[in-house]
Amino acid sequence: MIAIPSYNRSDVIERKTLNTLLKGGIDPKHIHIFVANQTEKKKYEALPREKYGEIIVGKLGITNQRKFIKNYFKEGTEVVSIDDDVEGIYKLSGDKLIEIKAKPFFESAFKRLRKEKKYMWGIYPVRNPFFMKQTVSTGLSFIIGALHGYIVRHDKDLEPNKKAEGKEDYEQSILYYLKDGGVVRFNHITIKTKFLAKGGLGEDRFERNRLSAEYLQEKYPTMVSIFHRKNGMTEIRLRDKS
Repeated sequence: MIAIPSYNRSDVIERKTLNTLLKGGIDPKHIHIFVANQTEKKKYEALPREKYGEIIVGKLGITNQRKFIKNYFKEGTEVVSIDDDVEGIYKLSGDKLIEIKAKPFFESAFKRLRKEKKYMWGIYPVRNPFFMKQTVSTGLSFIIGALHGYIVRHDKDLEPNKKAEGKEDYEQSILYYLKDGGVVRFNHITIKTKFLAKGGLGEDRFERNRLSAEYLQEKYPTMVSIFHRKNGMTEIRLRDKS
């Protein structure tokens, strides 16, 4: 199943993520769009009906929405979570990136996940071939929320705290690592998207990032360290405690 958490981007989702999925071979009946409320749902119902399966009212806020999505599907379901503004999926080929189709990649990702006996997979979080590698990590890695897959378990131990809002994907990575001994990350796969675009989390990202980073460092001191970008944005790095 494909889950797209979306907020205030009914004008973007069709030409970006839905287009990426459909041209990549995904059956539209497997595409579920999760919105915050009935008002938002009415906006999204203007989308061409043949391009998605369902529009589902979930929760406001990305942390709450991810929890809702996980509990919406039955245990054992393979779910791909993808942001609403993904323009393409790419793999490293030599020193360049080439676009790939969604369906075969998703299928191979879950096959590798089960082989490794893990429950969450992800991609390289930066679209830059200079830093990417032809490797697959299976320890502690940051699994970016923009595109990742998991096998559903209704386990509260895997739910990020509300205090991690804005960096909930970091805590989610840590929680799956603690539960399963690792996550699977494809370091040769990435996406084209505009990170920190308007919509979604809102505009108070600097303060939200600071509070989330401080919470994560305090809760996981052996696995989290804080640093600051040149623009003042607070960020964190993960360290495998093993």
